[in-house]
Amino acid sequence: MTRIPPANVIHSRLRLRQLRLMLALQEFGSLRRAADHIGMTQPAATKMLHEAEDLLGVELFERLPRGMRATPFGETVIYYARMVFAELSGMREELVALESGNLGRVAVGAIPALASGLLTRTIATLKQSHPRLSMSIQVDTSDVLVQALLQDQLDIVLGRIPAGARAEELLFDSLGEEALCVIAGAKNPLAQEKQLSWAELQHMTWVLQQHPSPMRAIINQVFHNARVDIPSSIVETTSIMTLLSLVQQTDMLGVTPVSVVEDYPGRDLLAILPIKFEARLPPYGLITRRHRIQSSAMQAFMNSVRAEHALAK
Repeated sequence: MTRIPPANVIHSRLRLRQLRLMLALQEFGSLRRAADHIGMTQPAATKMLHEAEDLLGVELFERLPRGMRATPFGETVIYYARMVFAELSGMREELVALESGNLGRVAVGAIPALASGLLTRTIATLKQSHPRLSMSIQVDTSDVLVQALLQDQLDIVLGRIPAGARAEELLFDSLGEEALCVIAGAKNPLAQEKQLSWAELQHMTWVLQQHPSPMRAIINQVFHNARVDIPSSIVETTSIMTLLSLVQQTDMLGVTPVSVVEDYPGRDLLAILPIKFEARLPPYGLITRRHRIQSSAMQAFMNSVRAEHALAK
């Protein structure tokens, strides 16, 4: 039989100050320094820790000759304590925003392929309906953005679940899939070809996303399946604008979702090369933390993304 008490007992008896103490213990590794940090005496901190351990029925910290170290039970409590305080901080920000007449603030991460199309249209529409909504935008690859989401640096990611991510901690609302294409500048001699093979393109200079992005993994796999070495001349960038500029102004080649080319204002400056590209990226969509309460600002942003995506179909 488990020693862990029912959730309602934890809800009514576990105190925020106890959680603050555990976070301080994790940071300083010393009961004295942790007690000083949260403004209490060492005996009071010792008593508080014992009370928390008695309540939860498990040992949270291992007493070492020099300092203290969290047990696996303690690590779990610390993980959720961080989430609790992150939610409380978010609550305060939203209350302040509502007090001043704003809808609130939302921190969004977006992959480059969606930043210039779906994200831009969403922001434009959302600012018309909610002019005082505060937004911060970070554009990067899915692996970087999802890590920032898990660390509560972002509220929402418009992207893909990267390989190796802690998927059990995430909620994914799929919006669709994207076909990929190889692009060149409109004046590139290859743009006049009727059919090309991967072997013919292997010695060109390519502008590609960095490892370990899903797009880069797919491109490497395509060359492998074609029994062709991965190109040795590669320029790596996460910037779609840098990729498009290099492709337009040089003989370099790039790989991008078809939607990026279709949305690009200088579409006539680019050419989609005639080469078979069956591989597709994993589905993209809205990614949030599973256990995080969605603020009004988050809900407004996600509803707007869904509406804009539906209109574009």
